[in-house]
Amino acid sequence: MTSKTPSFKSSMSRLNEIVASLEKNDLELEEAIVLFEEGLQLVHSCDGQLKDFENKVATLLESYQEVKDNG
Repeated sequence: MTSKTPSFKSSMSRLNEIVASLEKNDLELEEAIVLFEEGLQLVHSCDGQLKDFENKVATLLESYQEVKDNG
C-alpha cells in the first residue's frame, strides 16, 4: 500500500505547528523528540517536492523556449 504524499501547503502548515510547539519548551523530552522527528520527515518531503517543482518549471521553460525558437 502506498501512502499519498501530503500537499506542500499542508506539510508546511504542520511544520509550523511543530516549530511553535517546540519553541514553547513545555513538552516532555519524549514528545519533543517525536515532534522533531516528524518535523525532519516533513522537511525532507517538502525538499523533495520543491525539487520536483523546480524540475517541472525547468522542463516547461525549455519547452517554451523550443516553441519560441521554432515558431
